[in-house]
Amino acid sequence: MKVLIIGGGVGGFATALSLHDVGIECELFEQSRTIRELGVGINTLPHAIKELAELGLLEALDRVAVRTYELIYCNRFGQEILRQPRGLDAGYDYPQFSIHRGKLQGVLHEAAEARIGAAKIHTAHQLVSVEQDANGVTATFIRRDGTDEQVVVKGDVLIGADGIHSTVRRQFYPEEGPPVWNGLMLWRGAVQYPEFLTGRSMIIAGGMNSKLVLYPISTEGCAPGTNLLNWAVLSKIGDNNTLPPRREDWNRIGELGDVLPYVQGVFTHDVIDPVDVIRVSDAIYEYPMCDRNPLQQWTFGRVTLLGDAAHPMYPMGSNGASQAILDARCLASLLVNTKDVAAALKAYEAERIPATTQIVNNNRKGGPERVIDVVEARAPNGFKRLEDVATKEELEGIVSGYSKMAGFDQTQVNRPGG
Repeated sequence: MKVLIIGGGVGGFATALSLHDVGIECELFEQSRTIRELGVGINTLPHAIKELAELGLLEALDRVAVRTYELIYCNRFGQEILRQPRGLDAGYDYPQFSIHRGKLQGVLHEAAEARIGAAKIHTAHQLVSVEQDANGVTATFIRRDGTDEQVVVKGDVLIGADGIHSTVRRQFYPEEGPPVWNGLMLWRGAVQYPEFLTGRSMIIAGGMNSKLVLYPISTEGCAPGTNLLNWAVLSKIGDNNTLPPRREDWNRIGELGDVLPYVQGVFTHDVIDPVDVIRVSDAIYEYPMCDRNPLQQWTFGRVTLLGDAAHPMYPMGSNGASQAILDARCLASLLVNTKDVAAALKAYEAERIPATTQIVNNNRKGGPERVIDVVEARAPNGFKRLEDVATKEELEGIVSGYSKMAGFDQTQVNRPGG
């Protein structure tokens, strides 16, 4: 069997490594001229790290990431709503990693080059069309190296892991249109900054319409007592009925003057000054927070979708990259030793669509971060005693319910007998 993978992001490389792990030949095609380590911070949860650990990547991840110790939910005044240990410190058998998205992609890319071979990773290949018959699938590309040469490649299966603007998805859903925007703009950055709290703590402040996120993603190359601090600011600037003002991506440069009004006088915290963090950042990135409506079908014969091409979701609950990794591992396990690839792809779809659809819909309501919305709705100007606003059991129930729904409750992740 030979599998063609479209897209050189986290999902694409996780798929290549998962297929190689079970002995399936694959080739990967990326339309960019180089594999660029774009983006800023993301979190990868224990259920996804379990899969990457089984691929032998734990040591490489430890070199470039931070093992998250705790997550603190608070209101915009810095009043604590809920504090929870994470990863190993919460009793999981696997860590939660806070990591630069590009570094995660880099770890997967380096491993893929070593295992499947650099010759099977093709950059500057823009997919034009996909055709299939009973004997296989044919992908046609245009080379983006200045030659505009047409390249035709044949395989047994094609996986569309080409992101929220997926060409593969558009072939089967040509009338779908642009991603769905909820009127929220997200600004992000990363800066070397003095450690706060444990040096491995994560803060999420504010509700769905005005949010601040702070967490370290690396100590690599940082001065003692500092780390690479990731920050994100989310604010409502439009309504749900307008198109995104700009193409949503991870490398659009934003302006300091655009984001500061949504932070200054809005968020305060006694352990870190968010305004100072943003002011000293070298670069600010922005994009409209978009997803797509869940699909009832990803698989069409020998072709299927994976990761953001299948189920783009809001960045609530740290699930985007994690779910792409789970997709990849599920897909490889079903393709190995099968004599009916179409049936295997349908089985993959049947397993993954219900799980990811739930997450997409839940994230639209705030995901586990809804604990902040609940408190802010009842006490918009802060509180004297949290227990007068919401019980600990109510708040913990929201977060634990999300972890079970998304598949990373301890009982779902830990090794049997571990």
